[in-house]
Amino acid sequence: MAGTCTQGLDSSFVALGYTKVALLGVVQGITELMPISSTAHMRIVPALLGWADPGAAFSASMQLAALAAVISYFWSDVKSLSVGAACALIRRDLRNRQLQLALWIALATIPIVLAGIALSPILNGCNSPLRSLNVIGASSLVMALLLALAEITARHVRTLKDVKLTDALAIGVAQVGALIPGVSRSGSTLTAALFLGLERSEAARFSFLLGLPAIALAGGKELWELYKVHLDAHAWSVLAVGLITGSVAAFVAIWGLLRILEKFSAWPFVVYRGLIGLMLLVGAVQPDASHAALGFLEGTPPQQLCGGGIQVSRPETDGYFSRPGRISLASATALREPKSNLQRSSG
Repeated sequence: MAGTCTQGLDSSFVALGYTKVALLGVVQGITELMPISSTAHMRIVPALLGWADPGAAFSASMQLAALAAVISYFWSDVKSLSVGAACALIRRDLRNRQLQLALWIALATIPIVLAGIALSPILNGCNSPLRSLNVIGASSLVMALLLALAEITARHVRTLKDVKLTDALAIGVAQVGALIPGVSRSGSTLTAALFLGLERSEAARFSFLLGLPAIALAGGKELWELYKVHLDAHAWSVLAVGLITGSVAAFVAIWGLLRILEKFSAWPFVVYRGLIGLMLLVGAVQPDASHAALGFLEGTPPQQLCGGGIQVSRPETDGYFSRPGRISLASATALREPKSNLQRSSG
């Protein structure tokens, strides 16, 4: 189903309503912070349920839910880092470890900020080509392979205390890949941290801390864009429901991710991402056979619908993920007209 454009911004999530957005908020919250790509699931889940794609604007805004979850879960780290850095800056103690780490995180955020500004018209525009199943599937598969390679080659011995400026910058550059749907911000930064030899739980911890500025900037920017197109109160309330459910789900996702990494390693995510990538790529190249399914309407075969003068548009499709066709208002009215009236008109 084609997205809804509001002054060039995809606002399809508004038409979904409270219940659907609440569910998608849970999906977004879980997948945003796990290395499995929230964008891929924002395309798969609505398609399987026959809903519209909520759009890139919804996904970007929902990063504020992830921001709230990360800050609350790692509050002691965030407080210690921010307060320690501020105090060290006042004392002009440039050798302070907390100040150095804060500055490194700020520097590591620059690449994704510059890339995000450059790609913003493509990323958040209506019907963005980067949200196609081909792109998302290929990205998921590539990241599965990279994460597997990181698990095989990494030493998993370093901690946050061992992180250097070059490490932060390398992970910051890897974070740029998160702009490509299907890559996953958590997936790209976690993979880079593992390649650099960090312990799995420490890699996830640093990944979350380093991503805080980028998540805050991306979510804040998207809220500003939505404000500029003058969304009404109903639209904002729908988004608020998604943010609330997404925050709770994201908090649980962090706990789950750390437990999985501690007990099982990153291999479960490798397998899952590989399967998702293959499914999307295979689905994207399937011929469009879904239009035959339109016969569900009143149990009438599609050819009879067309023969009876009812015009049903061919559904858009991404292979496995078909999107409902559209019935014209006049045709829908004809379907609702009492049988007796139809018989009289035909006579």
